[in-house]
Amino acid sequence: MGLICVMAEKPSVARDIARVLGAKTQGKGCLKGNGYVVTWAVGHLVTQEDPGDIDGKWKKWSEDTLPILPDDIPLKIIPEKHTKEQFSAVSTIFNAPQVDSLICATDAGREGELIFRRIYKMCGCTKPFSRLWISSMTEEAIAGGLRT
Repeated sequence: MGLICVMAEKPSVARDIARVLGAKTQGKGCLKGNGYVVTWAVGHLVTQEDPGDIDGKWKKWSEDTLPILPDDIPLKIIPEKHTKEQFSAVSTIFNAPQVDSLICATDAGREGELIFRRIYKMCGCTKPFSRLWISSMTEEAIAGGLRT
């Protein structure tokens, strides 16, 4: 049986989850152990391309080019050094052959879901994932959420 990757939105939440799961070994951008790899997003790692980067005609705003309705809005990694490094770590973990599935443990709401989905898509990951849905960060709540 392979590993399960759990992705939190913030490092502090990842540490709390890792503690409950018994993942104590520090790795590059993650904590490992007991059949789990717990990683984090540091907030947004991925964002949408700017309109001007999609099509040169949208670089300068003009009524002639409105509305801006691209067929697809490509994603990009946010260029800050720590963001690129953490995205690289997350992508490596998501796509590692030892990882069989993922658990989205980002904040329970639209933005948390968006953060996970954009990263998942940008990584080119196709592994199955489930959602950790908890409203409290107590050990009991985390353990209970992971059991369901």
